[in-house]
Parts: sequence; C-alpha cells; structure tokens
Amino acid sequence: MDKVFIPQGYQRVMPYIIMKGADDFLQFMKNVFGATEKLMHRRESGEVMHAEVFIGDSVIMFANAADQWQPMTAGLYIHVADVDATYKLALQHGATSVNEIADQDYGRSGGVQDPFGNTWWITTTNPK
Repeated sequence: MDKVFIPQGYQRVMPYIIMKGADDFLQFMKNVFGATEKLMHRRESGEVMHAEVFIGDSVIMFANAADQWQPMTAGLYIHVADVDATYKLALQHGATSVNEIADQDYGRSGGVQDPFGNTWWITTTNPK
C-alpha cells in the first residue's frame, strides 16, 4: 500500500455523519461520550456546515443536512471504561436500546440508537 500523509490527530478512516440537528448531536456526544469539539464551521444560516469532535483519540466528522447532502446515519463501535454507565447515560439523553447489555467472550457490550438514527455499539473489552 502506498504511503499516505495523514495529518496529526486524524485516522486513515473516519466517520462522516450527516443529519438534521447537528448541534443537538454534538451535545449528545459531549454528554454521553465526553466528546470535545475540535473544529466547527457554520453556514451563514448558523447551521453546522462541517464539524469535528474527539472522542478519546478518535475523530468523528459531521454536518447538518442540506439540499445536496441528505441525512446519512452510521453504525459506530466505541470502547468505554464502563459500558453500563455509558449505556444508561445514552438512554437518559434520548437514545433507545437496540441491544441490552450482555457479557460476551470479549467483554461486555450493548447497543443504542441515538435520537439522530445512528447506532452505537458500546463495549468494555476484557484485557487479555
């Protein structure tokens, strides 16, 4: 594979999610996953044109839907320190359960759908 320049703080593959209510999505990620805002560009209307957040060392990019950019949801797999607490927090902030928390061979995991239609697989992995 060819060498590719990847700017510091970015990964080779990053999700880019488009939705209605990008500001509320940002708040959801801050409240549930401790996201920190990395970059924010707004349209003249004030809507999010392009935004980036860190969750841990990972970047999620997102924007408000526009005429040429219709909503696109994502499935996201996230490692957390306490799956039970994070799952509960997601539900408190408007997510719905898609998979109850259960012990797995690799650790403990559950799934939620956020109010924007994205599915988050929340996992605490057992160290080997």
